[in-house]
Amino acid sequence: MTTTVAFAEVPTPVGPFVLGVTETGLVASGWGSRARLAGRLDLAEVHDADRTACVVAELNAYFAGELKTFETPIDWRLMSGSRLRVLQALHRVPYGKTVTYGELARLSGSSVPARGIGSIMGSNPIPIVVPCHRVIAGSGLGGFSGGEGVETKRWLLTHEGYLQPTLLDL
Repeated sequence: MTTTVAFAEVPTPVGPFVLGVTETGLVASGWGSRARLAGRLDLAEVHDADRTACVVAELNAYFAGELKTFETPIDWRLMSGSRLRVLQALHRVPYGKTVTYGELARLSGSSVPARGIGSIMGSNPIPIVVPCHRVIAGSGLGGFSGGEGVETKRWLLTHEGYLQPTLLDL
């Protein structure tokens, strides 16, 4: 069976967000260009707005404050082993909640140390839907490699109600 990918771009308050959806589900997403995302996948591209419509609608609803749980199927093909276990555990962290790097390691049942969890978060192929922004350091927000970095993470956590808005957000 040949696998294909359909792309969509969603304008968001934290910048343009690109999605790649296979026949199985959302396989990749992120900030930047569609070409960059396509280069990571090595799958034949199809133009299929119906395939991407569900996740586009869910992201729009999420950013409008109307969606707290993504129902979009995930295509986990880019992940395996401990990385897969960690990201699947992360996928279960609810809207408005956070976990530390160490807590996520325990939730995943993996032997990955907290520093390794940070590396997995930095290479998460499906940010927002697999919510790496919900993983924080024990001493603060920690890092974030998507969008505009930690400011994007701060915006997402404020949007979800975990952080209180600052005067700059008003």
